Amino acid sequence: MRRGAAAAAALLCLGAACLLGRGFDPRAWLLPSRGRLLSPVELARYRGAAGEPGLYLAVLGRVFDVERGRRHYGPGGAYSGLAGRDATRAFATGDFTQAGLVDDVSALSPGELLAVQSWLAFYGDNYDPVGKLVGRFYDENGAPTEALRQAEAAIEEALKFQAESEQRKQQFPPCNSEWSSAGGSRFWCSRQSGGVNRDWTGVPRKLYRPGSKGSHCVCVRTTGPLWGQPDSTEHSDRGDLDNPHLEEYDGCHPLAEQCVLKV
Repeated sequence: MRRGAAAAAALLCLGAACLLGRGFDPRAWLLPSRGRLLSPVELARYRGAAGEPGLYLAVLGRVFDVERGRRHYGPGGAYSGLAGRDATRAFATGDFTQAGLVDDVSALSPGELLAVQSWLAFYGDNYDPVGKLVGRFYDENGAPTEALRQAEAAIEEALKFQAESEQRKQQFPPCNSEWSSAGGSRFWCSRQSGGVNRDWTGVPRKLYRPGSKGSHCVCVRTTGPLWGQPDSTEHSDRGDLDNPHLEEYDGCHPLAEQCVLKV
């Protein structure tokens, strides 16, 4: 089971990377779909076995024909457990046990919900939509249920949080860091630290998030206006150094691009 979960996680990462690279619309999956209404019993007939009418799977109640991916989803394939059912939860968790191959997403984290959303967009982009599954997410008339509305709202919140987190990362890129028993901890900034390419280097600071006692090292601009105020004519030319959530490292020069904390 562990090997299956690891393989699932790898496939999830690959799918997400492909989607990001192609510039997909993260909300495209919210558009209404046309097609059949299938019951769980009907969908279970589409596992791709000999004598069965086809190979389908469902994500958040949306049904797709995955025949062209038979080597993955057909009998004997690594992800055959996804076929003939709505196993939305497994797309986020990588749990391919019977307990994990379910459609309940109510306890998923924001990051896991984003994985579900990315996979729904992936199937919409690469496989033919068939219709909707009557059950948790769509009623017998094909109308969205409260469970689907809650999932959609949670995903929208996760997307918003993701965008805000990316903006914070652009403002305060993580430091480079290393530790050794002999030399202690070293934090330093560069124009690529934290995976954020920029035209400034910055200096290391502790960043405390509101409501959290912990901190992490970030690189802070030392010149120019405050973040988000590029056209301001009234500023102290200190960048974000005066942000109230920042703290200097003891024993380090305030404008040094690296800081060494001895053991």
